Amino acid sequence: MRDEGLIKFDCQLTEGAPLGWHKIQTMCEWRKLLYDAGLIGAYRDGTGYGNVSIRDTPAHQLIITSSGTGAIRNLRPTHFTRVTDFDFDQNWVRCLGPIEASSESLTHASFYDASRAINAVTHIHHQGMSSDYFGKLPTTSGDTAYGTPEMAFEMSELLRQHPQTEKRLIVNGGHEEGVIAYGNSLGHAGSILLNCCDHIFRSLEK
Repeated sequence: MRDEGLIKFDCQLTEGAPLGWHKIQTMCEWRKLLYDAGLIGAYRDGTGYGNVSIRDTPAHQLIITSSGTGAIRNLRPTHFTRVTDFDFDQNWVRCLGPIEASSESLTHASFYDASRAINAVTHIHHQGMSSDYFGKLPTTSGDTAYGTPEMAFEMSELLRQHPQTEKRLIVNGGHEEGVIAYGNSLGHAGSILLNCCDHIFRSLEK
């Protein structure tokens, strides 16, 4: 059975009002594009995959899709939450909003912690992209589980070793089909994924 979506850290939720539409409108628009491209969604057994986040102010905070939203095409404000603090060593995340943050929150946080130039992170699933880029682009160990402090530390190290990779992609070696894109905006990260997906599709047609 897939363990996608299982939260592997201590999630400390303070219930609060949904975020305003002005905070999440661009997130919803880009996420829907990725959903329609099949990069975010759900498997036949109903297990959802994929999530998006943006850096917020203060700079260490982030807004991220909540746990269990992969199968939903059109998200609403109640599907987002704000991560207000996190600790990799102690394996906890604090969030504020109507619902718990994504199970990938620690991983997303590692990107924002690693570089102030990163303002958006998108985690998707795509077998072709994962296979084609495995080992060619920065790739995490197959022994490192998603959503864990170990994954966060490994992501930070890969970002340190490869700060200016052209595609701004990291392959999840131990996470089936998983690929993470990052950039200075959601448009930047999302465009990287859509362009790579289109390139692979055209290659298969030849």
